[in-house]
Amino acid sequence: MKTTPEQNTRACQEHLERLFETCRELTMARAAMKALQFLAASGVAMEGKPSGWAAGIIYVLANADRQACGVPWLLNKEFEEFFDVSMSTIRKRAAQVRKALVI
Repeated sequence: MKTTPEQNTRACQEHLERLFETCRELTMARAAMKALQFLAASGVAMEGKPSGWAAGIIYVLANADRQACGVPWLLNKEFEEFFDVSMSTIRKRAAQVRKALVI
């Protein structure tokens, strides 16, 4: 069954909300929700798992001003397990998010 862009955006938002319920990074939560809004408005086709896109958004924001080295409060393995996607998928989605948002 094909999902709509709105359904993908909502599913991605739910994954982000689930993460921020557990880690309470409020500044990151606000930035992630804003990035998701911009990503949805950019017209990028968010194909694949919404959890991969959510993880990509977090990865981009966590590494915006430095060389990419993961998410500060999680090990890569924990990050993969939380979103149920591989680090290669997360990095791929992060590159797409970065390009779409021109961060």
